[in-house]
Amino acid sequence: MRFTKYHALGNDYLVLEEKEWPALEPSLVRRVCDRHRGVGSDGLLIRVGGERHAVEIFNPDGSKAEKSGNGLRIFARYLRDLGVVGDAPFVVSTAGGDVTCRVSGDSAIVDMGRVSFDSSEIPVTGPRREVLGETLRAGDVTVTFSAATLGNPHCVILRERAAAEEARILGPLVERDPRFPNRTNVQFVEVLDRANLKLEIWERGAGYTLASGSSSCAAVAVLRRLGLCDAAVTVHMPGGQLAIEVGEGFTVRMSGPVVRVAEGRVFLESLSAP
Repeated sequence: MRFTKYHALGNDYLVLEEKEWPALEPSLVRRVCDRHRGVGSDGLLIRVGGERHAVEIFNPDGSKAEKSGNGLRIFARYLRDLGVVGDAPFVVSTAGGDVTCRVSGDSAIVDMGRVSFDSSEIPVTGPRREVLGETLRAGDVTVTFSAATLGNPHCVILRERAAAEEARILGPLVERDPRFPNRTNVQFVEVLDRANLKLEIWERGAGYTLASGSSSCAAVAVLRRLGLCDAAVTVHMPGGQLAIEVGEGFTVRMSGPVVRVAEGRVFLESLSAP
């Protein structure tokens, strides 16, 4: 069974064809993503058959993701490399809504849709409200957070200094906080200036992540809503930089590079061996 591997700022995915991988149980996803016993990746992108361009996204723990910014850039580049799209914009369907993509050279541009801060849409428990500037307790630390959705949930935590160590410690606690019934992605944000943000990310179902497109979009939208950044922002992450633009009604556009890594076959014995 064939795969193609790409990475977007160090966030790597395997792209698979649904017709070759018809029954992806969580245990099989975990095995394929395993960096010691499988191919290894931060998730799987399944090209779904049909008239429209559509993708199904799996986290490495076997759970499904509604939307992934880096995953969508990778998928867009895969479609271009496959020869089924050209230079013109095209629409990709995800569980978190349709997005418009365009590939230019080794970069991809994705219109990620509208960001909502509405608790009923994210979702966040409690009365319906915009989730902005609230507090939660993670271990021994109390943090101020805002929440948002682009079709998948995000918790944005503003810090004086965004640190990988804190993301690794607090991230899993916040991800599973009971006020987030679907769990949540977590972003620790440091404002460098109005046009530059630094991000450390704990991704739902994947853990500490070098870069995330949807996290970048959510963080910029939240800080724009709070009046702390401009409409065009460069997001700096351990894996590299993304350009994010916030438009009318908090629609967001993301631009960044994609690298094709490898193509190959997965042998069945690796999926069933202990």
